[in-house]
Amino acid sequence: MSAVTSAAIAASPRPAALDALADQPRVRDFLARALADDCLSHAYLFVGAPGSGKHEAAEALAKCVVCPSGGDGTCDECRRVAHRTHPDVHWLEPGSATGYLVAQVRELIDDASLTPVRAQTKVYVLERAELLRGAAANALLKTLEEPPAGVMFVLCARTTAAMLPTIVSRCQQVPFRATSARSGVAAVRGAVPATETEARIALSVAGTPARAAEFLQSTSRRQVRRLVVSALDALARDDAWDVLLAAREIVSAVAVPLADVRQAQEDALKESQDFLTSAALKQVADANKRELTARERSGMMEALAAAESLLRDVLVRSEGVDEDIVNDDAAATVDRIAAASDTPAVLRALDAVARAADDLSHNVSPQLTLEVMLLRIKEALACPPSSR
Repeated sequence: MSAVTSAAIAASPRPAALDALADQPRVRDFLARALADDCLSHAYLFVGAPGSGKHEAAEALAKCVVCPSGGDGTCDECRRVAHRTHPDVHWLEPGSATGYLVAQVRELIDDASLTPVRAQTKVYVLERAELLRGAAANALLKTLEEPPAGVMFVLCARTTAAMLPTIVSRCQQVPFRATSARSGVAAVRGAVPATETEARIALSVAGTPARAAEFLQSTSRRQVRRLVVSALDALARDDAWDVLLAAREIVSAVAVPLADVRQAQEDALKESQDFLTSAALKQVADANKRELTARERSGMMEALAAAESLLRDVLVRSEGVDEDIVNDDAAATVDRIAAASDTPAVLRALDAVARAADDLSHNVSPQLTLEVMLLRIKEALACPPSSR
């Protein structure tokens, strides 16, 4: 990007919603320019590693598209997008462990033909778009080739290698670069009041600076992390029943923020009842249900990330590596686990976390996933479950 172009973008007003992309300045400026020139594409393909900010960018772009002020980030429309309750912004995830279902894509196509409820444009965000395969990919391709008026698609993928080339060619690709740990910490501390330790912990749990800032502002999400740390600390002295109770407490804590989302969905659905058909209302209700499931899964993945982060610190201690641990506020817990185990044991415990993430992706219940993970970690760390 030339200095002249950068200066022009800096001088022009930029939607506040795009400020969330401070750690991806090239993407932020690219979208700002497209908005300013009124030349948005009907389909974008955001490509980058997990934690690179693709989903934050999708949310920011959706705000700019549906907001009557062009993405001020504070109005009711923008808040609905942030809470994923806006009736014209739809978030989709693969319906099965192997990828998107044909029925999912057909439902999307049917919905895209309907008039928007509140905005001028409808936005469809497809996460893990690399899992669009076979008949599902071909069904979406036809819509990408001949899109309905007032519809935008944002596909988020880790890589385009396994994607249908014709789908890739119909989208405008936007690459995302992974950010360094130092810049990530700086971005978090620039967004919210936080110590360096708090920012590092938040990044290890949430993945991106934007999500980390949200994590630090959420009492309930920070409580989930505390419960995970406490559960791992207690494994050596807990029996099997205690482990099951700890898993239940964590799952219950993950569900706490969902109550507000569910209420917002119900309120939005009531507002739509007068001008949507029964079929359309059912589609909205089904989408809301999927959204709650996705949010629960996201909360569970944060819980697993918290466990992985702590165990990686234990590995640092076990190996005697001369570097600072991330979970400095739980240093005593890290030292206790490290003193009672060795490197192979910690690696087995980390494998238990990876297997739990795989179980969640295969729709195993969160409760069972956590129970099995904690028991596997307990066994891996050479403290097999006792009985009452």
